[in-house]
Amino acid sequence: MLTATTTPEQELPSFAARFASTPRGARLARRLAVRRMEEWGHPPVSDASCAVALVVGELAANAVRHGRVPGRDFGLRLVLDAAADLVRVEVADAAAAKRPPTAPPSSYPEGESGRGLLLVDVLAVRWGTEPRLPVGKTVWAEVSTGASAQS
Repeated sequence: MLTATTTPEQELPSFAARFASTPRGARLARRLAVRRMEEWGHPPVSDASCAVALVVGELAANAVRHGRVPGRDFGLRLVLDAAADLVRVEVADAAAAKRPPTAPPSSYPEGESGRGLLLVDVLAVRWGTEPRLPVGKTVWAEVSTGASAQS
């Protein structure tokens, strides 16, 4: 299910969709995030679009790999706050017990995984988690659009 809305109380453009908890679902989430960024005036080759794509890709991959509950999808929500020069990325899954660390884990150069949250930490202004009712969690990140720097 795809929805593109403007939140009445805040009047912020947003996008929300649900995806199968599969690698293909994670790839589709990333592609649709890039498309939405383009519709919001950030071409696919822009720093803002690339940063959002990487953050969505990482959070969606984590939802698939670590937050997957059989038969349950994961959700993606993007909110553009042009006044604050931010895009808020939210990825929600049904696995409440599996929460990411509160700080990015240290990574070993020879390791094959474990760098994703380090990437999110570098690309996002801030990030965190919150419980999702009735079940699950939402991992969110706020990414700068750099719009004020481009003017």
